[in-house]
Amino acid sequence: MREKTIRKLVKLVEEADIESLTVRNWWTKVQIIKKGGGGSNGGSHESTITIPRAAVKPSLPPMEVAPPVQVAPQPQPQPVSASSIPAAATGKEIKSPMVGTFYTSPEPGAPPFVEVGARVKKGQTVCIIEAMKLMNEIESEYDGVVKSRLVENAQPVEFGQTLFVVEPA
Repeated sequence: MREKTIRKLVKLVEEADIESLTVRNWWTKVQIIKKGGGGSNGGSHESTITIPRAAVKPSLPPMEVAPPVQVAPQPQPQPVSASSIPAAATGKEIKSPMVGTFYTSPEPGAPPFVEVGARVKKGQTVCIIEAMKLMNEIESEYDGVVKSRLVENAQPVEFGQTLFVVEPA
């Protein structure tokens, strides 16, 4: 409680016809007790302020710790490397320029930008990568035919990860 507030309370007790005042505020308790003779007999008035220290918060009971749970290891997805691309799908790679989530179409339910076997032109949008709520259109760097798509829709992708393989025309 602030000193200014306490001074106002002391003044209130001195001027009023009360013997004591107790104010509680969360963890603070202020008790003001008027000592001395009555208000009309001319005796001296002595005011005392007793401010006990804030009560210490009781400690919480100890938490029960559950025994550790055994979790079966999940197989980690294997990154796609150039050696894992089928021999028939060798060609130019369109790689992810950023980390994000890969989408094949502009919105759910819409047809994909490109299908495997489709002809693409340089600068044509082939997918979207969402990064930090921003949709980034990824364009083909080559003219050619899409031989393979190496990422599934709504799958996270890494920087430099191969998204498509395009056979140059």
